[in-house]
Amino acid sequence: MFFKPSSLILKSYSKINLSLKVLGQKDDGYHDLEMVVLPVELHDIIEINRFRDGNSTCVTCDDLGLASMQNNLCYRAVEEMRSVFGFNDGFEIVIHKRIPFAAGMGGGSSNAACVISAVCKMKGINVNDQKVLDIAKKIGADVPFFLLCKPALVTGIGENLKELKCKKKYHCLIVKPSQGLSTKAIFDICDTFERTECQTELVIKGLENGDDELLAANIGNDLYKPASSLLPEVSEIVNDLKSMGLPMTAMTGSGSAVFALSTDRALLEKAAEKIAANGRFVEITKIH
Repeated sequence: MFFKPSSLILKSYSKINLSLKVLGQKDDGYHDLEMVVLPVELHDIIEINRFRDGNSTCVTCDDLGLASMQNNLCYRAVEEMRSVFGFNDGFEIVIHKRIPFAAGMGGGSSNAACVISAVCKMKGINVNDQKVLDIAKKIGADVPFFLLCKPALVTGIGENLKELKCKKKYHCLIVKPSQGLSTKAIFDICDTFERTECQTELVIKGLENGDDELLAANIGNDLYKPASSLLPEVSEIVNDLKSMGLPMTAMTGSGSAVFALSTDRALLEKAAEKIAANGRFVEITKIH
């Protein structure tokens, strides 16, 4: 018999974009993207309890400043699952935050994916069911990636995934300015900026072969220039990290977080000490 737990505690991982190319805008206003995305160990914790005698969803978050945004995505995830699969169970969800908000690290989408995965386990639903994947796409562009939670080439608006291999075990320094950035605001202006010269196929080759020089020469983000125009501190952080001997440095997602990859944790620790200032979020983690 399939065991269906009534309570789960899960890690909700974050992500970084080694490359992000904006290919063009679709008729519905969304942009077609081509991205190499890596899951990162930096994570939130999701506690979820199922009650058979109720049909409500209660979501709380220990960071009151983020509660409305996080709650909305997680609440929507449960209600979409309830609508599609026709169950009446009640759910209590508690989010313990660690992933910074408005950072381009996918915290809200990761939380939603984590909740979808938890509900699947609790209800005996195959997480790879096409209905589940359709729900993930509906909730948010990054949600399908977090259901996979492995290095991947991501295309379309986030719905097409191809798993990739990562030869090396990279440590990852995350630096986020105290100010975040709105994904919508960045995409609204991104078509007025020149694209970067990042080469997706060479990023994939560098990742799979463990070629740091190839990665450093080809990682990039088409949203970096528009993000830096709204928040110049982003480019300041990128330039500072590169000057500290960390060439595999770039902004992730729509910002405002910046990452630096290295197999040398000590080098990242030195950089972290130097760059921690002005209320910045600074964390050393690793690729999941």
